[in-house]
Amino acid sequence: MPHKEEYSEFTPDVFPPFPEDKDFPTVELQTISLKKLEENDEAEKDRAFEAFKTRGFVYLDLAGTEKGDTILHGADDVARSAEQIFSLPTDEKLKYKPANKELFGYKMVGATNADKSGTPDTAEFFNVSKNDMIVEGSRMLRSWPAPVLEHKPLYAKYSKAAHSTGLMIMDMLADKLGIDREDIRKRHLLEDLAGDHIRMTRGPPRKSAEMPEIQTPSHTDFGTITILMNWLGGLQVWSESSRKAGPLEPDVPGEWLWVKPKRGCAIVNLGDAAVKYTNGVLCSGRHRVIPSPGEQGKWPRYSIVYFVRPADKTKMQTLKGKGVPPADDQNEEGVEAKEWIYQQAMGLGSKHLGK
Repeated sequence: MPHKEEYSEFTPDVFPPFPEDKDFPTVELQTISLKKLEENDEAEKDRAFEAFKTRGFVYLDLAGTEKGDTILHGADDVARSAEQIFSLPTDEKLKYKPANKELFGYKMVGATNADKSGTPDTAEFFNVSKNDMIVEGSRMLRSWPAPVLEHKPLYAKYSKAAHSTGLMIMDMLADKLGIDREDIRKRHLLEDLAGDHIRMTRGPPRKSAEMPEIQTPSHTDFGTITILMNWLGGLQVWSESSRKAGPLEPDVPGEWLWVKPKRGCAIVNLGDAAVKYTNGVLCSGRHRVIPSPGEQGKWPRYSIVYFVRPADKTKMQTLKGKGVPPADDQNEEGVEAKEWIYQQAMGLGSKHLGK
């Protein structure tokens, strides 16, 4: 890895390419154009719908739209700010550990189990609450380190663009399933308190030439839809579609396949809430993160994720639509989303959450 005094860690212009090697089998994902979705291109919507039913993951080409431009270029700026945050002393970062069943703040290395035997993970996160970033002035619900406060306008702009993009995709999926768009929208209002956040992740460089420690364990996302920006390999998806949320291990036979970063694209996947809303019609793709392959593994791996999650007080229920099988319990009341997501996180083996 380059010397710290010569380069910052996040220098995507000089990162080596993803290795073109049969030892690193990659998954074939559909590339969906955000511009065509905004233009209501029916063929593009059909392709996206099929991908979200079968794989749960797509590349989203961000070219040609204002929101896409904000995500594409904003992610670089967010990653540079993340480097400032992760370079803070450990004692300072630990002041911002999550509390009160929230997932916001700092997750240190080793705070999550990477497998059933309890092997600690090797990545650190910093989760920045959407709600605190979009409010004006100092009306925030929690304290944040100086680098977060310094970049609050950046995070607000990024959150709004990513949130809007995620909901536009969910509108399209609702239309395909005969779900009233308002049933989705009212559960994901930008201003409502929710688990929506920007996650900044730093995975350390590879320690050896072998394929070593898992940085983030096998899981499906807890929320509704996820928008990921990354520059180095490391993300892997399970080769077979998963219809069940479960901790750590895939529920069907298959193999892990690399997701090759694609220039100009976000990687978008659905989460368990989308599966719940549609009673299993949509797919929450199982994935994990390991150190980057080949020469890329000599660099720390930064990624920027925006999670669209249901508002805290909304109920987790199967929604009504002509394309949605009715819930087994026609009178299901549903647990509140904040509690539901907390229980999902605990099932993953998180040891850092406040209680």
